Amino acid sequence: MIVLSGMRPTGRLHFGHYFGALKTWLELQKCDQNKCYYMSADWHALTTDYANTSKIHDNILEMVADWIAVGIDPKKSIIFQQSMVHQHIELFLILSMFVPLGWLYRCPTYKDQIKEIKNRNLNNYGFLGYPVLMSADILLYMTDIVPIGEDQLPHLEFTRDIVKRFNYFYSDNLFHIPNAKLTKTARVLGLDGRKMSKSYNNTIFLTEDIDTLYQKINKMITDPTKIKQNDIGHPKICVVFSFIQLFYDKTKQLNIQNNCEQGLIGCVKCKHLLMEILSEFIKPLNSKRKYLLSDKTYLVNILKTGSDKASNIADKTIKRIHKILKF
Repeated sequence: MIVLSGMRPTGRLHFGHYFGALKTWLELQKCDQNKCYYMSADWHALTTDYANTSKIHDNILEMVADWIAVGIDPKKSIIFQQSMVHQHIELFLILSMFVPLGWLYRCPTYKDQIKEIKNRNLNNYGFLGYPVLMSADILLYMTDIVPIGEDQLPHLEFTRDIVKRFNYFYSDNLFHIPNAKLTKTARVLGLDGRKMSKSYNNTIFLTEDIDTLYQKINKMITDPTKIKQNDIGHPKICVVFSFIQLFYDKTKQLNIQNNCEQGLIGCVKCKHLLMEILSEFIKPLNSKRKYLLSDKTYLVNILKTGSDKASNIADKTIKRIHKILKF
């Protein structure tokens, strides 16, 4: 099975990225029958950050360092940079020729981000055409599985519609319908109880400094009605407990939940428990990331090698499309 996924290069990754994507990537990488393509989506970054591109290169290397630190293996998966594979832009252009504007304006994620992102002008063609570029990414490699969260399902459905439209116009079954692999964790909460996001400044980075980690956990929102340890708690509204659920099995979760609800454990104790869990998880990642970034040539070479491999595959798809279009 061919797997494709990517991330916009925004620098260091947080736990939202890990549970929302990377954990699924690792699971898919373990299967020898899967051929995994993991992409640094710098063209996608340009759709919103076109006015200032000064940080994109460094952000790519920092992001890829985090990928490798958590276990994405360049010997098992193809790690590549989108802009180094020119066929992405060519297929984007070809697909854009027959995608109706109405499809783009109705895309729910387009409407949501226009409302949410206030500090940038998003009235540009690239941002409107974001789903077409995403479709090109997927179709270029004849992708079978796309690991995504539920919020990205409209984009995959958009890709399915493009496949049907392409096949209708050109009477060819070059592209097949890709399937979603939904992440198990729908949403990771940030320090303030909202979705973890750099734009909200509520993140815990995968390679957080341990002292900073402790400070952040101490600021985490807990149950506002549980003032004393023996007060009845409501763990389902507690950010600390939401993190504990991500790391502990059902039996341990239920034990902590019962103790909280019965007033047998306090919020301070839960925060200390979370500090231990996250410290143990983060420390080896910190060491690996520091080592990787000490020699950026290694990361650059991984991207170059992966991009060459991706380009060879992508070129075959483009040549087949040229033949179908009678070019």
